Amino acid sequence: MYLKSQGYKAKSYQGWQVPIITDSTATKARIESIDDKNVRADLKEGTIVILAGFQGIDANGSVTTLGRGGSDTSAVAIAAALKADVCEIYTDVDGVYTTDPNICKEARKIKKISYDEMLELASLGAKVLQIRSVEFAKKYNVDVHVRSSLNENSGTMVTREDKDMEGILVSGVAYDKNEAKIAVMGVPDKPGIAAKILTPLSDAAISVDMIVQNVSSDGLTDFTFTVTKADLKQSLLITNEVAKEIKAKQVLSDENISKISIVGLGMRSHAGVATQMFTALSKNSINIQMISTSEIKISVIIDEKYTELAVRVMHESFGLAG
Repeated sequence: MYLKSQGYKAKSYQGWQVPIITDSTATKARIESIDDKNVRADLKEGTIVILAGFQGIDANGSVTTLGRGGSDTSAVAIAAALKADVCEIYTDVDGVYTTDPNICKEARKIKKISYDEMLELASLGAKVLQIRSVEFAKKYNVDVHVRSSLNENSGTMVTREDKDMEGILVSGVAYDKNEAKIAVMGVPDKPGIAAKILTPLSDAAISVDMIVQNVSSDGLTDFTFTVTKADLKQSLLITNEVAKEIKAKQVLSDENISKISIVGLGMRSHAGVATQMFTALSKNSINIQMISTSEIKISVIIDEKYTELAVRVMHESFGLAG
């Protein structure tokens, strides 16, 4: 309406009118296909097309919603369908930073970051882009420009990795305070025990993040894992029942923890990154409770009260300041 009032030719579509076809999963529908015929015809005629995000329609004709991050996912999916040169995501920040600027004033804006690095940062607590939108961008090779809706400055380009990216050891530091830890103590060290503990959680649609199983002693071991704080209560009820079945000694929990992670493509080809991280934390008397690593990520669980200190320490240790 506003565009038309300014003399522009414009047309709007709701998700079901495009249509954006999704599956039927309630509140978390996934996009299956997009019919871009009408939109392409409008664009060819010079019409500015406004599409409502976050929604679609399933095979039964029911309107669906895409869940958290659905607007970003819609935008990237439509850009993929139209084979656009770039998808611009306007938000309240002017790009992706090396860490949270609210914690570390020296955090700098990253000009270019790979899909894989952005996926890791998004999954580890960075709130700039939702994971599903980055997954879509990677799958269909859509360049995503994250920029501010408040100014005209260039933001961060999320794109395919190149050789220059591998020269950067660590691209960013992320943290997540939404973690809780459950430890099943004195577990009989037998094949299939881990599955017995985790299967009921999976059946209850509870996602387990980090897992550590200690070396067996006298036929017993300790099995520790993390879940989100929102899932802690239900996870404890389920785990306590399983503990009785397998005759574990006790179940302990702790929700005063946080996860600190470093991400970077350079980890693939550089040795000593973990040592540098652990040494920096040790020098600041920050104890590591759990460790998880992948090709381009190292995550540790620490006491929640050290979160901000750990972020600043990691940021300084890997020279990420602007």
